[in-house]
Amino acid sequence: MIVKRVILKILFWLIHFTSLFNTNLIHIFESELQNIETILDLGCGKNSILGKINKRLKYTVGVDIFKDYIEISKKKNIHDEYMLLNILDIDSKIPSNSFDCVILMDVIEHLEKVDGINLIRKMEKIAKKKIIIFTPNGFLPQLEYHNNPYQNHKSGWHVKIFKKMNFKIYGINGLKFIRGELAKIKLKPVDFWQPISIISNLFVKYLPFYAFQLLCVKEI
Repeated sequence: MIVKRVILKILFWLIHFTSLFNTNLIHIFESELQNIETILDLGCGKNSILGKINKRLKYTVGVDIFKDYIEISKKKNIHDEYMLLNILDIDSKIPSNSFDCVILMDVIEHLEKVDGINLIRKMEKIAKKKIIIFTPNGFLPQLEYHNNPYQNHKSGWHVKIFKKMNFKIYGINGLKFIRGELAKIKLKPVDFWQPISIISNLFVKYLPFYAFQLLCVKEI
């Protein structure tokens, strides 16, 4: 028991040290929003990352195909406007060069690969400054939940794919082998592997090949 307490205390201080380097998703995402005032959030869901950041934005629009998520997000007042729409049809509703940034967070893995590639091209036309994509590193099995038939995963996305499209890539959420479906810690004991995952953010941030998730940014 004494050894366990010592190990956990060391891990606690290592987590504190890691936090000084701003390696988590929110910090990295927010750092990429310099000179960004308007955002189109595709597949915004019910709890968009835009509701968690400190940066003030002039105008954001959330787009989702699942009405229940739109209604929940409206109650949280995350976006200025909402569109109930299949994001694959976004180019029919939103003109080119109309938002500083277009984001696709935890969404592209829900699409077939060819649809995902086509959507990226549409995002590039709509965005004036950059596009940002967040997705698991490789295929991560996931079935539908929340009675939402769109929650199942259909494709896996790797570092090489985004590098070929000239994205800058950050590794997120620690070493890949530690987490599983819904980003939950899959190794036991959780109270040991949870801090290990957090600490490993220092390692994977700039070595995304080993990371559980990828934050991909492309300048337009």
